[in-house]
Amino acid sequence: MRRITLLLWCALVAPPAFGQTTLNGAGATFPYPIYSKWFSEYHKLHPDIQINYQSIGSGGGIRQVIAGTVDFGASDGPMTDDQLKEAKIKILHAPTVLGADVPAYNIPGVTGELKFTPQVLAGIFLGKITNWNDKAIAAANPGVTLPNQDIIVVHRSDGSGTTYIFTDYLAKVSPEWQSQVGKGTSVKWPTGIGGKGNEGVAGSIRTLPGSIGYVELVYAVQNNIAYGSIRNSAGVFLKASLEGVTAAAASVASMPADFRVSITNAPGKDAYPISSFTWLLIPAQSKDPAKGKILADFLNWMVTDGQKMAAPLSYAPLPDSIAEKVKEEIKQVR
Repeated sequence: MRRITLLLWCALVAPPAFGQTTLNGAGATFPYPIYSKWFSEYHKLHPDIQINYQSIGSGGGIRQVIAGTVDFGASDGPMTDDQLKEAKIKILHAPTVLGADVPAYNIPGVTGELKFTPQVLAGIFLGKITNWNDKAIAAANPGVTLPNQDIIVVHRSDGSGTTYIFTDYLAKVSPEWQSQVGKGTSVKWPTGIGGKGNEGVAGSIRTLPGSIGYVELVYAVQNNIAYGSIRNSAGVFLKASLEGVTAAAASVASMPADFRVSITNAPGKDAYPISSFTWLLIPAQSKDPAKGKILADFLNWMVTDGQKMAAPLSYAPLPDSIAEKVKEEIKQVR
């Protein structure tokens, strides 16, 4: 009896043969739906590995990876040279998928797709176009009955890569925006109300008649929010699509070695103008070598099997040529 009791006690106090390893990440809300899918699927393949991700916005992700409080960060706007210098270790930008910002709106009585010129979008978010029946909006939308209703602008309240993409675009197409506001994960908005995360902006648009905001494509699709087409640099009105985002990526003649590139307002009649890569921010040297090995394995899985999961969630997979370059970069992760 004593022997049985001793064996039971040993079984209870002995550590498990295989421990659980947890990786913690934080950052962009733009790719959160695909990241959630990836982390869940990877855990199914590797039950001893758990990847936790806080969808707090790109600004938060950059701050936390610089501070070393997470194993990886995520951002839709690349880190600046100053931010890279601030980090105590080398940070790699690993492109994951491509996505699109869309102008999403809630206009009573208007159910069809609105067309937006670059000048109209800049005018609305500068607070210079304030009513939906403004002649500049009407000129781009002949035959559409626009209501005499004030425009409510909704923007991000947190540091956001989605904001970086949108303001990067506006800074390219509007000299006034460039001089007065500029681009960044956080900017001083001339007008509007703030929402936290893509989720918060989408929620405000759904509940506020007369509102317009910018969200990542999947958030408009999943929340059944109307979104318009935008006139691109070739003069073609395009609604966001995987094909349009892929065409924008194809415009990059030479991908920088560090993958920090902007593809907003890309040339070409098929290029959707507010497109972007999104990046995982990976320390080249992990504090824990075991975690570095897991990160490298996950990244290799992400750029191969993981890419097949992008399109059903309204993201465009990485072009094969870029996926191959990412595999080379991953070899630096330790």
